[in-house]
Amino acid sequence: MVFTHIRAPYAFMGYQCPMEESRVAVLPVPYDGTTSFMAGTRYGPHAIITASRQVEFYDRELDLDVAEKLGIHTLAEMEPDMGSAEQTIRRVEEMADGVIKKGKFPILFGGEHSVSVGVVSALAKRHGELSVLQIDAHADLRDEYEGTRFNHACAMRRIRDHVKIASQVGIRSVCREEVDYIQKAKLGEYIHWGADFDAEKIVSQLTDAVYVSIDLDGFDPSDCPGVGTPEPGGVKWAQALELLRSVAREKKIVGFDIVELLPIPGSVQSEFFAAKLAYKLLGYSFYAGKAGKSV
Repeated sequence: MVFTHIRAPYAFMGYQCPMEESRVAVLPVPYDGTTSFMAGTRYGPHAIITASRQVEFYDRELDLDVAEKLGIHTLAEMEPDMGSAEQTIRRVEEMADGVIKKGKFPILFGGEHSVSVGVVSALAKRHGELSVLQIDAHADLRDEYEGTRFNHACAMRRIRDHVKIASQVGIRSVCREEVDYIQKAKLGEYIHWGADFDAEKIVSQLTDAVYVSIDLDGFDPSDCPGVGTPEPGGVKWAQALELLRSVAREKKIVGFDIVELLPIPGSVQSEFFAAKLAYKLLGYSFYAGKAGKSV
């Protein structure tokens, strides 16, 4: 492919590839209508995309200009339904379904974690044995919270309505209801607490087709402080890359999201962290066989 991307102010990595030439579609969803603590994750997608303009195209580990090889098209921000989390998720599903039908690899930037359900629902229709890898501080397994089953605290419970296997990594905050559900549904082996986990075991739990859902509070706040509920004791950068490399080498990543960025005024650490993470994961998703030279 001839590199003819258009320099664009609001496009992931700063260049807009025409949809028909791209292999990747970025879906920004600025929604935080059910946020429980610190609001403002609706500004996360814009912050990630803006920061991504400073991420180098060349990935030293892969020895590739990933964006140039793939072509990335960034859609306009989706307009959420601020009065209904369920309707917002349906809009996300429709948007994701549209790009997947065109053969594009979907990347979702949220917004709160509830929006991930829409992409998983769309992908599950095309991958009979889809599994989900979640990196998160919170289990998000409540069946209902604050009057809705589509609250961000219910994200993984609703995702489990669409997939049989979900491996949850970095978890260090749960409520009694979630503990009871984990025990009743016999999910204990799929919950990997804190930053002490076995990447090989996690990979073995996943099916061939994997969707990766990353809530940034899964990381230690020293790496990524810009989240609404920063929990101590999180996953570190190198740990996450090791896990994601392993998943990409052994399985097929069919899409991913990065959600729950809460920009901190005067600091760009967290949004740049998220943008770099997205670019690394995109590279692994397509070129995992080249990974491992130098992190």
